Amino acid sequence: MTSTPGQATWPRQLRLPGQADAPEGPVDLSTMYLVHHAFRRDLAAFAEAVPHTPLDDRPTWRALQRRWELFAEVLHHHHRAEDTWIWPVLMQKADPTEQQTLQAMEAEHEEIDPLLASCTTGLQRLVEGRATADERAALAVRVCAARESLGRHLAHEEHDAMRILQRHVSPAEWGSIETEINGRRPDPRPVLSVVPWVLHEVPPAVRREVLARAEAVPRVLWRLTHRRFERLERRAFRYVT
Repeated sequence: MTSTPGQATWPRQLRLPGQADAPEGPVDLSTMYLVHHAFRRDLAAFAEAVPHTPLDDRPTWRALQRRWELFAEVLHHHHRAEDTWIWPVLMQKADPTEQQTLQAMEAEHEEIDPLLASCTTGLQRLVEGRATADERAALAVRVCAARESLGRHLAHEEHDAMRILQRHVSPAEWGSIETEINGRRPDPRPVLSVVPWVLHEVPPAVRREVLARAEAVPRVLWRLTHRRFERLERRAFRYVT
């Protein structure tokens, strides 16, 4: 491959289990790939937990519901950030073929959202103790459908949309976009949960590398919150083998 100006200084892109691709380029997309890994991990865990959690174990269903709310909140913020700040910037720079890919990204978000809403409704019925075994089975099917739909979308994004981003966005522009996204969180409190959430089940060597490169606040939050997060995780997913 022909070397391009500045290529020698490009960051080494993060690669995590289940990840479809990590196109080379000047922008460090570690945060993007960490979040994608967390989405895949969560839906795999929910897909296993739902059919195995007893109908009458309402405390565990409540723990699963709280855990689902964290997942859904981060995913909603992630998709909103892409639709509001990332894809519009790329649309201005992309060629017609690339624009079709970016339009597909938004369309795929619209496919995923109703699946997630139906899962939220099903979990609520189980928390209230009103669901039957058939309804639990239907929820398990919907969670698997959400897992498959989101998995296809993440793979498409990693392989194609991130390649477009690397082609058209500079590190400085990406820094401005990230600042804009992080500054628009409606409530800063979820950050306390997001740090241990995003690093949960990341391979230890990768986690150490990520924390070594992180600013002081995420490192402190990790030390203060990850043990409690792990306890709650074991409680919610107690029936996952």
